[in-house]
Amino acid sequence: MEYRKTHVPGFTIGTAEDREGLTGVTVILAPKDGASAGVDVRGCAPGTRETDLLSPEKTVQKIHAVVLSGGSAFGLEADSGVMNYLAKQGAGFPVGDITVPIVCGAVLFDLSIGSSHAHPDIQMGYLAASKASDTFPVGCYGAGTGASVGKLRGFAHAMKSGAGYAEFGLPGGLYVGAYMAVNACGEIYEGDHILAGALSDDDSHFISSHELMMKGFQRHMGTNTSIGCVMTNARLTKAECKAVSGMAHDGYARAIRPVHTTMDGDTVFTMASGEVEAPVDTVGYLAEEAIRLAILDAVRSAESMGGRPAFSDRLKKLSEK
Repeated sequence: MEYRKTHVPGFTIGTAEDREGLTGVTVILAPKDGASAGVDVRGCAPGTRETDLLSPEKTVQKIHAVVLSGGSAFGLEADSGVMNYLAKQGAGFPVGDITVPIVCGAVLFDLSIGSSHAHPDIQMGYLAASKASDTFPVGCYGAGTGASVGKLRGFAHAMKSGAGYAEFGLPGGLYVGAYMAVNACGEIYEGDHILAGALSDDDSHFISSHELMMKGFQRHMGTNTSIGCVMTNARLTKAECKAVSGMAHDGYARAIRPVHTTMDGDTVFTMASGEVEAPVDTVGYLAEEAIRLAILDAVRSAESMGGRPAFSDRLKKLSEK
């Protein structure tokens, strides 16, 4: 198990998972007073919760958590567990003798691996929120538990993926971090090298996504989606958070191909705690790079599960030759 640590002030991350059913949930908690937030959805098959209220013209100005879940649409149930946890902590907008936390979320499709009946529920969401800290596992944990990539030839030729994290801190005190659960239809690449993607019939080599796209392929609708969250201590408005989310999607394109297909529901949230003045373009650029590195981290930290090999397996085989 590999761990990462976030240094973005005020934000914590928690995970819970079913390692037999191969599904899980990741919760990114904002500071108790909430954070400005925005979202950008590029894929054509998204599954989301409370994204409309993130539009700049909507009344709510702050949210208290972002939930990233496996389980396809079933996984949205986990968000209610996070709400219950936050309400018990007194986080949210006061309404009489209770508080109402604002929890946004997105799901990915992992029903093709493990048990198709396993999905994050209220209890799993509550548990993940209760475990949130500045240190958390990556790879096949949380929303990355059932994630896979390289499905242009179908799941039988896919590779195991997971969740990853990357961040940047500048001398002036600005921090930008990104958490990604990578469940892409396409392959993951760095420079001229494919790290994980569609495998040949004997799993011995990659079939490039470019080659597959040029020849045509069977469409596997809705079995993918990479979802993530950018967190920063910059002072941003809701509109600026949305702009940062849009720039962050360029990190997808620099690590996944093809990207934002009709078979993906790619979604990026941005939460900003408002502690440090920083140019929006600087935050956006750091978010783009953090997303790219988090995607690579997700693949490199994954392990073989559900009958599908991971990057680490191929790396081991190459080292043995």
